[in-house]
Amino acid sequence: MRFGRHLTDQIVRQALDERPNECCGLVGGREGRAETVYPATNAEDSPFRYSISPSEQLELVNRIEESGEEIIAIYHSHTKTEPYPSETDVNLASGWPDVAWLIISLKDPERPELRAFRIVDRQIEDLDLEIG
Repeated sequence: MRFGRHLTDQIVRQALDERPNECCGLVGGREGRAETVYPATNAEDSPFRYSISPSEQLELVNRIEESGEEIIAIYHSHTKTEPYPSETDVNLASGWPDVAWLIISLKDPERPELRAFRIVDRQIEDLDLEIG
């Protein structure tokens, strides 16, 4: 999966700005290349979990489709833990087997860490994340 530095910077900035709560959003793109970040509001307003309201999710999906992109990733932050899918993340992934899951760890806010995963049938697979 390929991401321009400006896109990952945008996601990390959102994560830092929304601390202490988790941030979330969608990434649109084409052929495995990220093109646009679509920030969302964390409806949970929580440092421990996130969700996107159904109405906002529909709005974002429509914007992505209208731009000719497809959803290639869903992202969120972990404010105090490693960037690895939690049990909650695995449960949420069941409805989205074709997208990557990006997790931004703010365990060390001076050095945010971004990782990508594919989660299918509760199996977690690390994905190569090319940033540049």
